[in-house]
Amino acid sequence: MKTMKIKKGDTVHILSGKDRGKQGRVIEARPKDKRVVVENLNMIKRHTRPRPMSSPSRMGQQQLQPGGVIEKAAPIQLSNVMLVCPVCNRPTRVGIEVRDVKSGESSRRVRVCKRDDCREAIDK
Repeated sequence: MKTMKIKKGDTVHILSGKDRGKQGRVIEARPKDKRVVVENLNMIKRHTRPRPMSSPSRMGQQQLQPGGVIEKAAPIQLSNVMLVCPVCNRPTRVGIEVRDVKSGESSRRVRVCKRDDCREAIDK
């Protein structure tokens, strides 16, 4: 299984779907499903029943988790999002380069913006 090039905390641009053209921050990455959850985008409504909370307080009465219509962000497939480069602020493809660490002799893999006029490292 290949690793995803988009991580938690990255800013992404939505390419298709009802939120096409919008940008948001990734709050959860799911590599097994090849999906990401983006903050306040791809919102769905979930109808839930009131139910007891898993850790009620010790005051004697059991607390209930409220029911009703709850809005939450649903996962988006990885092919429908594109990473936004923090340097040039444009959606870009992501490349991997092996760069030398300045202080030591070891090297590390770094995500890089693939735009010709940028080519800056995404991970600092």
